[in-house]
Amino acid sequence: MPVAHRPPVYLDYAASAPVRPEVREAVRAALEAGGNPSSVHATGRKARERVEAARTRVSALVGAATERLIFTSGGAEANALGLAAHLADIDQILVGATEHEAVSETALRLGLPVRILPVTATGVVDLQALQDALATGGRALVALMLANNETGVIHPISEVAAMVRQLGGRLHVDAVQAVGKIAVDIDGLGAHTLAISSHKLGGPQGAGALAFAEGVKPKPLWGGGGQEFGLRSGTENTPAIRGFGVAADMAHQDLARFEGHAAARDATALAAKASGAVVLGEGAPRLPNLLCLACPGWESMRQVMRLDLDGVQVSAGAACASGKVRPSRVVEAMGAGRLAPFVLRVSSGWATEPNDWKRFLEVYRDGAARHLSRAPAEVN
Repeated sequence: MPVAHRPPVYLDYAASAPVRPEVREAVRAALEAGGNPSSVHATGRKARERVEAARTRVSALVGAATERLIFTSGGAEANALGLAAHLADIDQILVGATEHEAVSETALRLGLPVRILPVTATGVVDLQALQDALATGGRALVALMLANNETGVIHPISEVAAMVRQLGGRLHVDAVQAVGKIAVDIDGLGAHTLAISSHKLGGPQGAGALAFAEGVKPKPLWGGGGQEFGLRSGTENTPAIRGFGVAADMAHQDLARFEGHAAARDATALAAKASGAVVLGEGAPRLPNLLCLACPGWESMRQVMRLDLDGVQVSAGAACASGKVRPSRVVEAMGAGRLAPFVLRVSSGWATEPNDWKRFLEVYRDGAARHLSRAPAEVN
């Protein structure tokens, strides 16, 4: 069958997962029902029931009590709320070198000294550097993602939490990329605050949540009507929240099946390496659905365009930067700066079929072979 007649292969779940059919139906029904969840009449009470049912489902996904989870407009706002929750208790902020800009740039705006925590060559936080930083500069807020959004590398959050808590610090975890791919429990991790997002799970865009540990009291970023336990004013986006809850419930049920994505990822990685690619984060614990490759000399955007023309959709690193021609700062932080301009991120999800990985590999290997034939000197 000609490529033009094939349906596109979508392998960019790390950017945004396609909305699940069950979620679309739930959002549609909530839109039709209408109502303000703060109203006391019957329609308002029904809207409140939808919000609270979603809160129960999302809380269960991350092991949080329902009274310790508030809805936000997405992961970026959840991260901002999480970071700001600790300002009264800290003297410095320690930010992982590979954090998402939603965390690293927000930390710089909070008015406290910010120090960057280096990572190893595999992308895992340097625990000795963390220990040294915690020992100096006063009480610290450590901001460290559970899993990196470009490489899929998983940080040892429980170990980090023990170090932070021993010295009276606070820990904020951006779990946006990890939730729904691996089991996440805020108390088991030892995090004080934890941010998640709906659209990474197959829910609608425009919804997220902040979970927080017992004893933590987030501070509102603005005033208003006192919604979300007085912590996040503004009428709740009931349809999006309803869809978020359905997506969270389905993601929770899918966790065991998600582990199977690792086999396809690893088989693809092995074949891609034979074609001249380098696997970023190899050797470290990683999300089962995410593969980060670099093909030296073959620029990221050229890879993305070549694959897209052949009906395969992937990203050049983080989605927020994939439309920009600039090297991956995550890969630079890993000490692999020479590979940073050549990074490609492939990520599967709830609707991915085994043949999708095979189709990616077919197009990728053909493109890599053409690239090598034109510019062998660049690769060496």
